[in-house]
Amino acid sequence: MPKISNTGKNMPESPIRKLVPFAEKAKQNGIEVFHLNIGQPDVKTPRCALDAVKNNTIEVLAYSNTDGSESYREKLANHYFSKNNIKIKAEDIIITTGGSEALLFSLGSITDPGDEIIIPEPFYANYNGFSSSLSVNIVPITSKIEDNFALPDVEGFEKLITPKTRAILICNPGNPTGYSYTKEEIQQLAALVKKHDIFLIADEVYREFIYNEGAKHHSVLGDFGLEQHAILIDSVSKRYSMCGARIGYLISRNEEVLSTARKFAQARLSPPTYAQLASEAALDTPKSYFDEVIEEYKSRRDLLIEELNKIEGVNATKPMGAFYCIVELPVANAEDFSQWLLEKFSDNNQTVMVAPAAGFYTTPGLGLNQVRIAYVLKKEDLIRSVELLKIALSKYNNI
Repeated sequence: MPKISNTGKNMPESPIRKLVPFAEKAKQNGIEVFHLNIGQPDVKTPRCALDAVKNNTIEVLAYSNTDGSESYREKLANHYFSKNNIKIKAEDIIITTGGSEALLFSLGSITDPGDEIIIPEPFYANYNGFSSSLSVNIVPITSKIEDNFALPDVEGFEKLITPKTRAILICNPGNPTGYSYTKEEIQQLAALVKKHDIFLIADEVYREFIYNEGAKHHSVLGDFGLEQHAILIDSVSKRYSMCGARIGYLISRNEEVLSTARKFAQARLSPPTYAQLASEAALDTPKSYFDEVIEEYKSRRDLLIEELNKIEGVNATKPMGAFYCIVELPVANAEDFSQWLLEKFSDNNQTVMVAPAAGFYTTPGLGLNQVRIAYVLKKEDLIRSVELLKIALSKYNNI
């Protein structure tokens, strides 16, 4: 029988999706499942984006430019300047099939097999998959729940840097923690990567979603002197509730990074045309849309954290941004509990699905009693979900 590759065997499963078969079975058995496991926003996609596809007059659905359509990249560059005071050119942008492809292109451009990337953990679980597919080693540095997952001391980062280190990768605001890095923290990382002449890759797909009063997002493309060291990953998925568009972009002022990433882009020919039309139109989304969305997520966050912390033995951190939080549960193994929720528990034919957090760590033994919760459901569903979690914990711990 033909053999599967070791690369394929070593690809990690997504902790967000590995329990999906159990959820599907529960639904087949008539159980309603409240999905707190995945960051699929329930807010409506901006009408201007949908209308751009609906009303187009394309007669031949042709390839776009490998880098993405010129009009979209020009508009994006203007958007970054007008909204974020970040000066970039259209030539600094490569449109990709989702932020995932942007990260793959970035890692492929700066690493060789056996090289190392330092990432604060817990981190977006698919970073494991991207690194594994390129035979790149993740070197974790642990951020702690008692510190609300703030950036670990920079001295700790420096101790981990070796001749094989190629970059530090951060998600800001963070998935799964919701932590938003301060200006001082980005300055510290900037000084470190310049000192050791490595890259700072920033996944900034949640940059609009900042909730704390007076807090501000600080991009690595800002005034940190990282012209040759910064690589930015972005996406329309969460910002405009357009996860299915699969449009992201890689941005850098480093011409060698761009010319190398462009080779990967050429190999996949071009990003999808209709999705670029929608994404370009989405840049015209009025500020009122974001004001309403951010206020809604903020109120959901506050409600969720308040209700979770009423449950004995539960410790829920208060995220500063994005729409996720890490929650400690009074269980020994959150993955077993999460599967039990779907296989053996229901209350009035309802249950809840969460993402076990161990899959967001690479250090063995960490996150075993934690889950990630995405607060992307309406408030009444969040309240019911927490109620189900409370009932379930009581039953599970008395088995």
